[in-house]
Amino acid sequence: MKGSTHRRCYCRDPKTGKPFGKKCSKLTSRKHGSYSIRQELPPREDGTRRSFSRAGYDSLKAAQADLDHIRTLVGLPDADDADGLAQIAELLEKVADEKAPLPDIESTRRRLSHGLDLTSRLTVGDWLDIWLAGKKGRQSAIGRDESNIRVHLQPRIGHLRLDRLRVAHLSEMFEAIAEANVEIAEGNAARRKAFEDLAQIPWKGHEPRARRKAMKAAIAEMDPYRRIVGPATRQRVRSTLRAALNAAIAQQLITFNPASHVELEAGRRPKALVWTEERILHWKRTGEKPSPVMVWTPEHTGRFLDHVAEDRLYALFHLVAFRGLRRGEACGQRWTDTNLSAGLLTVAKQLVVNGWEVYEDDPKTDAGARTIALDSDTVQALKQHRAQQDKDREEWGSAWAETGRVFTRENGELLHPANVTRRFIELYEEIGLPPIRLHDLRHGAATLAHAAGAGLKDIQEMLGHSSITITSDTYTSLLPEADLAIAEAAARLVPRARTTAEAARPGVGAEPAEADVSVPDDADPWGRIGEGASPSAHAPLTHRSRKRPRTTSPRPNRAPSWG
Repeated sequence: MKGSTHRRCYCRDPKTGKPFGKKCSKLTSRKHGSYSIRQELPPREDGTRRSFSRAGYDSLKAAQADLDHIRTLVGLPDADDADGLAQIAELLEKVADEKAPLPDIESTRRRLSHGLDLTSRLTVGDWLDIWLAGKKGRQSAIGRDESNIRVHLQPRIGHLRLDRLRVAHLSEMFEAIAEANVEIAEGNAARRKAFEDLAQIPWKGHEPRARRKAMKAAIAEMDPYRRIVGPATRQRVRSTLRAALNAAIAQQLITFNPASHVELEAGRRPKALVWTEERILHWKRTGEKPSPVMVWTPEHTGRFLDHVAEDRLYALFHLVAFRGLRRGEACGQRWTDTNLSAGLLTVAKQLVVNGWEVYEDDPKTDAGARTIALDSDTVQALKQHRAQQDKDREEWGSAWAETGRVFTRENGELLHPANVTRRFIELYEEIGLPPIRLHDLRHGAATLAHAAGAGLKDIQEMLGHSSITITSDTYTSLLPEADLAIAEAAARLVPRARTTAEAARPGVGAEPAEADVSVPDDADPWGRIGEGASPSAHAPLTHRSRKRPRTTSPRPNRAPSWG
């Protein structure tokens, strides 16, 4: 197709006012006037001609460079690709009308090869919608990505062009989220204070009622309670964006992923802590939990299981407390995967909550599909539960919903995991136990297994973790009494002529004295809280204190043995 460059000036005849055009005497100088380009474009469908024209170039070299650029763009489609030629022509017409910069050749080539509209500028929001629509995988994972896109990414960076997204844009986005966190925290505190003030106003009397009415009206005008976007959530938002941009790179829409280079605070897993007497006292005084993840002592777990022994979901809570199943795994457990004769349970399915909808899915990870051994107490609890379920099946008759699940509603329908959590909270609050999540029973199972002598690899397989790092960093909290036993055993490894306690007593000579490091017979190895606490059938000891015979000879160096 024809194309050319030409030079012209805008000098006019002072007498007539008409342009000199090519007759201008100054055109002999290369610096006079400006250059223009014109390139024929593929004709329209009706056969009419169209072209690209642009003027104002300072040099012939600059004009020729743009003309070559346009010719390269026109040559991208094959000669017989009528649709591609039409798209290129429309693109160049739009660029000429808007006096916009010429489109990048490689970017245009990629968009043309993937069938994308060349005349539209793809934004981050457009691409996120395209990526999410084609995403495959777990419904729960897709739901999290959809939430991250809808709540955080679309409102903040969705308007930006995809090919112009930079690290600075993402840094600004996360800084804005951090600033919003401050506002959310202040709003939540103000709303909480307003409710506290409202609770102090008496109910009776004309003036108190007017004050309560005004206070309620003020509360209604406040923002509702909102969640803080913590470090872990910000990491997940970046993960969603990084995955979407990696897909854009694979489609050759962009060549750089800024989400991989933005710096964020690490989202650390909270460390599980045991509810000791001191922590319970602090919680009762302030209402604050020492950690988001708290674990009951074995005595607490025993009291809870004794209290719920007659509840319909007793066997479920027993199973989670001792074998560490996830909530969805317990609710989705099938009888066909449960062998009570052999004392084995295979985790093959789980129930997942998406919003309020419940659906069946495979275990969370490949390692989650596992077979675990059941202790005799758990087997007995499941046998009793099955007998009760058989009675319910007979009573409901044809109205019974046969789902094949171990744990169901009274009519055989699936349990909603959220209702199981709600029932769990109701039950432990009835006896005043310190608060934990239902998932924290799983932490407790790991802690019990650890205190009973199980290795981290055994605990990893029991819990179905894909990485032993998760097991060691998050799920194993040493019980205070187990830690004490280790401390005492470590102290015994060093030969001493007398103990520190004996050396501190007045009148003790330099002669060797007998070391007494035994644990009193009446000591409570589980550090029970409260007066008159009776031992629970569900809190077996995992180790016992043993008195050593008194001796004045040095003890041999040997590793401690407990468990």
